[in-house]
Amino acid sequence: MEEDKKDENIKEGEVEKIESEKKNISCDCGDGCACCKNYSKKTKNLISALILISGLFVGSLFVDLSQLVKSSGFSQKNLNKTDIFEVGQKTWVAYNEPAVTLQVVSDKSCAECDPAEALVWLRRVSPTISAEKVNFDSEEGKKLIEKFSIKTLPAFIFSEAIIKTEFYAQAQTIFNQKDDQFELNTQELGLTPGKYLETPQVNENDATFGNKDAKVKVIVFSDFECPYCKALYQSLRQIMGQYSDRVLFVHKNFTLDFHIQAIPAALAANCALEQGKFWEYGDKLFANQINWQNTTGTQKFKEYAQSVGLKIPQFNQCLDSKKYQEKIENDKNDAAIFGVSGTPAVFVNNKFTNGVINADDLKKSIEDELAK
Repeated sequence: MEEDKKDENIKEGEVEKIESEKKNISCDCGDGCACCKNYSKKTKNLISALILISGLFVGSLFVDLSQLVKSSGFSQKNLNKTDIFEVGQKTWVAYNEPAVTLQVVSDKSCAECDPAEALVWLRRVSPTISAEKVNFDSEEGKKLIEKFSIKTLPAFIFSEAIIKTEFYAQAQTIFNQKDDQFELNTQELGLTPGKYLETPQVNENDATFGNKDAKVKVIVFSDFECPYCKALYQSLRQIMGQYSDRVLFVHKNFTLDFHIQAIPAALAANCALEQGKFWEYGDKLFANQINWQNTTGTQKFKEYAQSVGLKIPQFNQCLDSKKYQEKIENDKNDAAIFGVSGTPAVFVNNKFTNGVINADDLKKSIEDELAK
């Protein structure tokens, strides 16, 4: 009987031991049990590690464990072996130049101010450009306009990184630096402005016709030897009388370097202006353009002065002394500031046209401005 009890006690002890071991191995007591939580966490970590390791070896060629740990994304070792690779829907190309931030100051309501075409060209010469549009009337836009005295839109402001590019190395002279920013001189590149924030000032010694207090001003940059200027001048003279009380017409000099008689003609016209007969003398110059453009000296211009009734001694002294040479140079400098690169160039208020405008189109531009 005692042996039976002993065997029974042994069995009971073994049962307790077994039950205890089962509890250490697993439990089904629910989420509240610490051992269950630890087991679940370890299991999830193990699964994540397996997925990660599988992805590293089976997935992208350009990702390795060391780069992932460093949070740098792609393996530098593998990237150094290629200049181009694809990820998803994009193709990545390697460049030896830094990333360059570009702020494009523009007017989203102005179709002519769209910088898309200019950006295509800029990215060809400096492919690492990242462009950001800044509206001209935003706080940032106003700061940039004031900082660089911007007169035309769109305007292109580069970060300091541009100086490390080949583009800058080859074209430093077309950049205007202020602090650590660089404005691109679009006029030097021949880019036609989409919109003018300012227009040329009318000076006291400019040739004018019409109402000086008019809200519409037509400012023309012209060269008396330019055949296209002759065509525009004829359109002007055709309509000037119709708007004399509502519009101010202004002539400014823009003598082209390859026209040998452009400066003498401009000097002569300004000497005629001194005697109040600029437009009459201008009529004579354009009507006889073919006769004097290939001459030398000033004899022809003196002959025309007599034909329009000018005081000859005064005119001759004015012309021979080149009295208005500085004014002609100032007009040309003014043209450059506003991006004028050829003739004729016409401002109807802040609407700019480079080239000839016929009388009907000029009238429409004027009427549009009068209606505002």
